[in-house]
Amino acid sequence: MSGLVGLNRQLWPIRYKPLPDELLSCWLIRLAHGHGLKVQTFSNLLFGNRRQVWNRDVDRLGPSWLIEELSHRTGTPLLVAEGTCLRTLEGQLFTQFKLSGALPWVLTMGMYHRKRSAYGQQFCPLCLEADEVPYYRRAWRLAFMTVCPTHEVMLHDRCPQCESPLSFHRAEMGRGGVDDALEMTMCHVCGMDLRKSTVRQVQTYLPEIQEWLLALAAGGVESQDLDDWSVMHHLARLMMSEISQLSLHQHLCQQVGVPELQFPGGRISIESCELELRHHTMQLIGYLMLDLNGRLDDAWRSRAIRYNHMLKDFRNAPAGYEKMVSRFENWRNRL
Repeated sequence: MSGLVGLNRQLWPIRYKPLPDELLSCWLIRLAHGHGLKVQTFSNLLFGNRRQVWNRDVDRLGPSWLIEELSHRTGTPLLVAEGTCLRTLEGQLFTQFKLSGALPWVLTMGMYHRKRSAYGQQFCPLCLEADEVPYYRRAWRLAFMTVCPTHEVMLHDRCPQCESPLSFHRAEMGRGGVDDALEMTMCHVCGMDLRKSTVRQVQTYLPEIQEWLLALAAGGVESQDLDDWSVMHHLARLMMSEISQLSLHQHLCQQVGVPELQFPGGRISIESCELELRHHTMQLIGYLMLDLNGRLDDAWRSRAIRYNHMLKDFRNAPAGYEKMVSRFENWRNRL
């Protein structure tokens, strides 16, 4: 039976369910290939030209018309299908989902038509190698994830051979049928098998930071509550800020005993940073969070940060954080 005939059925012949923590885009590609169709053909047969799938960050948006269709046609519970996209992290990782603009902790893809210009899709080569069916995890789209908790190695955010951003949905473009397409584990530009990428051991500034970082990765979104995620995101903004009187990043590097890394100029966010900068930033956040009260106090007394910086542009700051930093309001307490 051809894929086209099979797709007319209420339940598809191929009804793959999402694998643990699988991304929506990856699930959709597996379903297309399972029916012997290229993913663009599969999408056009389902939705025609009226609804475009691949010219946007489909994993972030998780449009209801797509999620509901896949749930209905594969017999997958709707909640399970919704768990493949990033918008369902609302209330856990960020306060409110938005369709466009920076979304806290969600890596940007730099979408232009169907192309990706930013390094927003990460992977662990050992996970892909170990998978019976290789697939991409939702956790690999999160900015705080820089290490693999399973194998305790660094993630990758690009093809190590040609340095192209990952666009595994483009692996079949310019090729004949599905049988001629590159696997999702192959770089769509140079064809390198990403499973063969060099394995890089986790390097951290202090042993306690490594322990914190691995625990964060292992626990994922549920390792912290929403208040803690908000505070950590604010700390990342402060470190990347270009405010002249704010030298928190420099101070923390001195405390840990490492050289400063240069952040790109202009308004940047941790979601738009490449892996090495995010790994550096997350380590400094970890250093702070291991003793937030004491280490913020030290930064304040060293004049690396002022009271007004601690709350600047921090909308809906957690009450516990506001209470903690309130004692820094009177500069005379430094004396």
